[in-house]
Amino acid sequence: MSDIVFDKFYRSIYADLKVDLEESAAIATKFRTLNPPPDKLFTLRARAFRIGIEFLTEDKDNNISLLRAISAVINAIETTCMVPKEPKLSKESSVFDEGQVETMYRKIFADLLVDRDEIDELTEFYELNHPPKDKLRWTRSSSFRIGSEFVSENKTTNIALLRCINAIVHSFETNCLAPKVYKLDVEPFDIKGSSLSQAVQYLWDLDVNRATANRDYVIDVQGGKKPYQKHDSAPRPLFTRVDTRTLFRRPTYRSFIALLDNYSAQTGESEKVTSNERRENQQFIDAVMQTGPMQFCHSYCRVHAKSKDVPSDIGGFKKLLHRIWFDLYYRERNGGKPDSSGFEHVFVGEIRDEKVSGFHNWIRFYLEEQKGNVDYRGYIKPRGRNNHTAETDGDDNILTLQFTWNGYEKFVGTNFIGVSPEFELALYTMCFLTGEGSNDVDIDTGTDKFQLDVKVHTIARDKIGTTYVEATGHYE
Repeated sequence: MSDIVFDKFYRSIYADLKVDLEESAAIATKFRTLNPPPDKLFTLRARAFRIGIEFLTEDKDNNISLLRAISAVINAIETTCMVPKEPKLSKESSVFDEGQVETMYRKIFADLLVDRDEIDELTEFYELNHPPKDKLRWTRSSSFRIGSEFVSENKTTNIALLRCINAIVHSFETNCLAPKVYKLDVEPFDIKGSSLSQAVQYLWDLDVNRATANRDYVIDVQGGKKPYQKHDSAPRPLFTRVDTRTLFRRPTYRSFIALLDNYSAQTGESEKVTSNERRENQQFIDAVMQTGPMQFCHSYCRVHAKSKDVPSDIGGFKKLLHRIWFDLYYRERNGGKPDSSGFEHVFVGEIRDEKVSGFHNWIRFYLEEQKGNVDYRGYIKPRGRNNHTAETDGDDNILTLQFTWNGYEKFVGTNFIGVSPEFELALYTMCFLTGEGSNDVDIDTGTDKFQLDVKVHTIARDKIGTTYVEATGHYE
């Protein structure tokens, strides 16, 4: 379920700028059939506006018809994939007034710009004027109806108008609606008879929340080297650009990033988990379990786990995830309290024996690079066919690299690039619960083919000590 599928679908809807009752029903059926996960919904709504820009003309009536077509698409997303949120304030504190809604929308459209202050103002407005269930559709559609008053024959003005309506709808959905509880509709796939490698490829194909190279992010791989070479082959940062406004607002990305400042990097220093950090851990687990990769991970592990203690219910599986990833243990026994966890080591990174240990996540890498804490020093040349070096470029989703972090070196580390947090958590959880210490898998990313060895090490009897991938082959 790629963005290309929806882009093509939107263009077919906008082609004649007419959406009758039959076509409205077909749009709703399309979303029910494709069953987009929660993290995808805001992206799908934003792309409905982005594709709509292509159909703007100098004809004012044509542009008003386009607004109606976009509104029909948004209505289908909201009615098939979302449910009303309970208001934050009591009925006595929140009074819905249609006149105030219209006044607010006209105020937003007045200069066709939506800044941070206006976004905050909209959030507060929806809290104080939370629409009842029978007024939800009216509240959202009014942004299009009133927006049509500001349509002109100038394309630049109309693009600004569409962005304003999108901002209003985004705030409305964020404050007044919530995604439905997600359940993965597994396409024909023999979970019982499949190999781990086949399951990993299926997992890759499920990762609809993955960022797209050269659109959502741009990397500059620069020079390659051998693992033993210590010279700097990359004078520039690895990441040239990341669309953080889109990516990092998604629930799994946002809840993942919230965890990254919860740990002390140095092993041997006791970790203390606050009540807020425990809540953040749970929010992350709750978010990833609303995605296809983690729901598939659960189904696969129930069948293939080496031990029989993988719970069948979601609640029990969440507790298992917390234990293997977030429960603390001793990585260094220095007489203090536990100093590490699987999540900290794999995704956040640690300093041990004056070297970087773990740190296998691209989001963490990007954020630390932005702070000036990471110095990318080049990639390790992968092995290609017949021992020839494979080409490494900006659309590779798997990169073996060298870097320093706060002055400490990581000579060889392999990171997925662009994948969602739920994909990596699902992959490593599947290999930990169903695989061995070394697991050979193949992934076809669509642009390249990789042979990987997923390494898994257990610590404290039943927890993840470390897990990471080694790229043993790379073919185009």
